[in-house]
Amino acid sequence: MSETAPDASQSSAGTSLPQATAPAAKKLGSLRMVWTYASAYPVQIALALLGLTMSSAATLAIPAGFKLVIDRAFVTGNTENIDRYFGYLLLIVVVLAAATTLRFYFVSWLGERTVADIRRAVNRNLLRQSPSFFEENRPSEIASRMTSDTSIIEMVVGTTLSVALRNMVTGIGGIIYLFTLSPKMAAMIIIGIPLAIMPIMLVGRKLQTISRASQDKVAGVGSMTTEVLGAMKIVQGFGQEAREGERFATAVETTFATAKRRISIRAGMTTAVISILFGGIICLLWYGAWQVVQGTMTGGTLAAFVLTGGLVAGAFGALTEVYGDLVRGAGAASRLSELLHAEPEIKAPPTPAALPNPSRGEMAFEHVEFRYPSRPDMPALHDFSLAIRPNETVAIVGPSGAGKTTLFQLAQRFYDPQSGRVTLDGVDIRETDPAEVRARIAMVPQETVVFAATARDNLRYGNWSASDAEIWEAAEAANAAEFLRKLPVGLDTFLGEAGTRLSGGQRQRVAIARALLRKSPLLLLDEATSALDAESEKLVQDALDRLMHDRTTVVIAHRLATVRAADRIIVMDDGRIVEQGTHDSLVAQGGLYARLASLQFNAIPA
Repeated sequence: MSETAPDASQSSAGTSLPQATAPAAKKLGSLRMVWTYASAYPVQIALALLGLTMSSAATLAIPAGFKLVIDRAFVTGNTENIDRYFGYLLLIVVVLAAATTLRFYFVSWLGERTVADIRRAVNRNLLRQSPSFFEENRPSEIASRMTSDTSIIEMVVGTTLSVALRNMVTGIGGIIYLFTLSPKMAAMIIIGIPLAIMPIMLVGRKLQTISRASQDKVAGVGSMTTEVLGAMKIVQGFGQEAREGERFATAVETTFATAKRRISIRAGMTTAVISILFGGIICLLWYGAWQVVQGTMTGGTLAAFVLTGGLVAGAFGALTEVYGDLVRGAGAASRLSELLHAEPEIKAPPTPAALPNPSRGEMAFEHVEFRYPSRPDMPALHDFSLAIRPNETVAIVGPSGAGKTTLFQLAQRFYDPQSGRVTLDGVDIRETDPAEVRARIAMVPQETVVFAATARDNLRYGNWSASDAEIWEAAEAANAAEFLRKLPVGLDTFLGEAGTRLSGGQRQRVAIARALLRKSPLLLLDEATSALDAESEKLVQDALDRLMHDRTTVVIAHRLATVRAADRIIVMDDGRIVEQGTHDSLVAQGGLYARLASLQFNAIPA
């Protein structure tokens, strides 16, 4: 259909997303975007922090309880103290359980809510982007970002941050308590903590880069899967299953190799930190045991110190795992932030000009010069001028690559020309809101888009507020009512992925009914009958005739037999108008149109 469509493999200025080396991915500061959305729920954050603080306090209270049990019950042999202090321990456990429940619920709620808000914001911004954005950034990769990356952020907000904060509170609170038990031994622990943190600082930057690369590889696998599964008939029809299997296997192995590097670094970092921390704890126990033997420390104090030291060591050791997850979350956040902050090339001006009301359906191209951003050296239109009058039917014909489809792209303001202007009802469409321009245009493409939804939703896509009566009226006019009534549950029938439950002719008639419901004064038709059998073509053509009534119509014609009755036929070649007139006058001129007509009509058996 798109004979001058841009090459998606080439990047154009200003719309492609940054690659994995983007500076934003190198810092945990990327998580600020996540905090922006999470901070919209201060009450839930406060309750989560309350639960976190209480659970950490209860955890640290357990060693203190055992100190009392040992020093005031076991050593003295006082049975009443045994019951009392074990009762205290049970109470601490109840508080710990309740606080953990509170923390888990609100932290998990924040994770789910934040991710939902981010997904909505990203999707809202994606819907603002012009088509060129999706030509340069594969939709399948974007879909991967919307799923896998948001899942990582959900884990970070709903689990990782909670674990990080809990361990920090536990670690800091534990160190304070250790100083109350034995300042000298606590000081030894303080000296050892930097030794545990040092490996994190040394390998952190490398881990960030590899984590981002790992996410990119995962997105690539998802993109490849979507592409191949969507073209399964072509893959199997040309016997390329083995090749696609090898290509997928290569991508998976590359992803695994990158992930293995990330895992190895994290494993090594964890080994180093835990060895340092728990090795230090053993040495401290050794020292403490001598203090007890010499009578300078009670057994309960040593027991409390050991338990608290274990909690502190575990807390700081867990931070290595948490840091790795935070790095992955920062990479995911930076990738989503790119989508969230991508600016559309096509957007409304600060003060949009108003279009005349009611619309006349008049469109003009005035000295338009246009090159696709991905093909700056190949002009799609050159000094192109064309005025289309209200209620006029204009056919656009010409060889492939002449620029026919480009006219439709510019008319709907999917792109802006480099020079010249396109006007609708006398207003330059760059000076008004693109949504207002598109609201006055109905489009019937050659390759109909049918969504994985019900027949009703597909039909009313042209006018979402249409009633069932209006839908059936449009379906009758589009010769679609008969087959729609035969569907298992009528308009509520699910049409399948890409409308697989309908034939080609039925899908085209759904598109025509959709355009009828649009009730727009300007109609764009991209030869809607070229791939249909004779019976379907007759039904579709009859529906098109009704659709074109009392509308300004521009038809891209690949089959000249369908445009003989047009008011004007515009013949294009190399982005210019080379001929125009009626069918008979153009045939008489003996130019390009006459040659195209001769090739088509003479090929039809008498």
